[in-house]
Parts: sequence; structure tokens; C-alpha cells
Amino acid sequence: MKAVILVGGLGTRLRPLTCNTPKPMIPLVNQPFIVHVLENLRNQGIDEVILCVQYLADRFREALGDGSVLGLKIHVIEEPEPLGTAGAVKNVEHMLDGSTFVFNGDVLTDLDLRAMLAFHRERGSKLTIALTPVEDPTAYGLVEMDETGHIRRFMEKPRVDEITSNLINAGTYIIEPELFRYVPPKQHYMFERGLFPVVLQTRDPMYGYPSPAYWTDIGTPSAYLEVHHDILVGKVRYRFHGKEIGNRVWLVGDADIHPRAQVIGPVVIGPGVKIGAGAQIIGPTVIGAGCVIGAQARIEGAVLWENNQIAEGVALRSCVVGSHNQIGARTHITDGAVVGDSCIIEADNRLERGIRIWPETHLKERSISF
Repeated sequence: MKAVILVGGLGTRLRPLTCNTPKPMIPLVNQPFIVHVLENLRNQGIDEVILCVQYLADRFREALGDGSVLGLKIHVIEEPEPLGTAGAVKNVEHMLDGSTFVFNGDVLTDLDLRAMLAFHRERGSKLTIALTPVEDPTAYGLVEMDETGHIRRFMEKPRVDEITSNLINAGTYIIEPELFRYVPPKQHYMFERGLFPVVLQTRDPMYGYPSPAYWTDIGTPSAYLEVHHDILVGKVRYRFHGKEIGNRVWLVGDADIHPRAQVIGPVVIGPGVKIGAGAQIIGPTVIGAGCVIGAQARIEGAVLWENNQIAEGVALRSCVVGSHNQIGARTHITDGAVVGDSCIIEADNRLERGIRIWPETHLKERSISF
């Protein structure tokens, strides 16, 4: 079974985290997000994956190779220019030979793909779209179906008085390759505003597959942080790597944790981490490889990437800290703040209210205080 993953976006909503790293390669619980996606596909019977890439394609090739390490066959296909969602799949149409899964590359879900495929085949569908319920469909693409599941209408970002369903497009599709005859070659062309309306007009069988499975788009820093919290508290199925050294405390490799440090799960700690005396690590928190946490620091509900130096008395709460940063003594980073890569934040700064610090920024002592 083949799958196509659309990973061509620039990840602008996630900046500064994506300034140096493609969105699908950003860490999710200390491993690249795309690796988690690929492992999930492999475990559900998909053995060949095509990645449609436009931004930093070499990073995918370096990290994934031919996929053999993951037990998959992986092709990284670079687009010469942005082709849109349907246009990107049209570009690899020659590689498709049957029912094919297509995934948006920024969605985390534990959808049962085998059940969706069985539904697709039982209905004789040419295009099946996974649907997920949301409280407020006005920000999404609402999908209307009849009693058999046959899709009869799409509504992009409906007004409140137009809402007739709470089911939205969840960014996972099963497509029969013959439908790509409707997609113009070498042109920017979208599924949502291009192919789907065309299939409605041609009356090819197109069904919605509602599912209560976990679903979220990791496209913003707040969503990225929330996804980590959801994984750590068990809202989404996830296989933790490493060994459980305490109650919901997972360690990959070895770490130097001072006897007077306090670690309260759920927490994931990467290899080579050092945690000083009196430090408190309170879940849901992820500490990346090689991080050094100073004495009396307090980290709660935060995500730290690799090789960060966290000085004495620092407080990190509900924030994301990229890689290779130096955080000075007594600095507070809280309330959805995001720090990019290779920053120097000197002592006694206070970064709050969702502030974003771009890579290689140098903040002197007491430069920012809300």
C-alpha cells in the first residue's frame, strides 16, 4: 500500500521554530514529527511512502534516506515550484498504481487507516475524505453528507448561520489515481477548491469517513505545545521511547539527575541531559538531548529542544525553547513564549504573552520585562 505525504509548506505560522527546520522535521517528543507519522503508517500496513517536498528537501533525504531504517520504502520528490495539494500529487501520478492514501504533513492523528480503507472499498469510492468533529467549524472546511455518507457539499469557513454539520476535512484522503485526469499537469491546483468541487460535478463516488480519532494541526506554536501535552497525558496513542525510570518519567539513554532534583511526570528526558540540585521538572514536559538544567531551575509544561543551557533559578512554563540556546540566571519564559535557535538570553529577562524570539537573538540583562 502506498501513501503520499504533502510536506511542501514553509511552516510560516510556526516561525521561529521553522526558520532552520522544515515543519515536518521539528521534534515531537524528541524525534522528528515526520518519523512519528511514518512509523504510524508502517504499523498500519503502508510500506511505500512518497514525500512531496519543496522546502529544504535535502534535510528529509539526510534524515530518512531510502526509509529502510524505518522498514519502509521512501521517495523524496522535490517540486520545482509550489504546485498546491492536488498539483503535488499529480506530479507523482506516474508512481501511483492503485488506491493511495494522501496526508497533509502537519496533521497528527491516530486514525484507524485499515478501517478507513475497508470503508473506501466497501462503498466503491473513488475518493474518501476523513472527517473529524470540531466545536467551531467556522475556521475550517465543513463537509455535508447524505445518510449513506456520500458527500454532497463543501463549505469553506462557513458563517455561523450556515453551519449544518460539525464535521470538517481532516486532511487524510484515499484516492483512486484515475481521478487525477481532472487535475491539470504542472499547475498550482488544490484539493479543496479544485479537485473536490470537480468530483462533485462529475458525480464520481466520493464519501466522507467520520472518525472520533485524535486529530490536530500542529501548524502554530500554541498547537505544537498543546500536542505535546496531549501526548504526555495520554489523549493520543503514542509509543514512548526509552525506559520508564519513574512514574510516567521516560529516559532515552543516560542522564545525570542530581539526587536533590525533583522530576514529576509525565516527563520525557533525552540522552545526555544534566539536571542540577534543587531543580524541578514538572510534566507535561519534554527535555531534549544534551540540555543542562541549572540548580533551582523550574520547568513546567515546557518543550525544550536539544543542547540548551538553562542557568540557575530559571523558570520555564508553558513555552517552547529551540536548540542551542543559553538562558541566563533567573530569566522567566512563560505563557506561550517561543525562543528560536542559538539565542543568548542573559539574566533576569521575562518573556511572556506568546512573545517570539528569532534565532541568534542576543538579549542583554533585563532587556525585556512584561
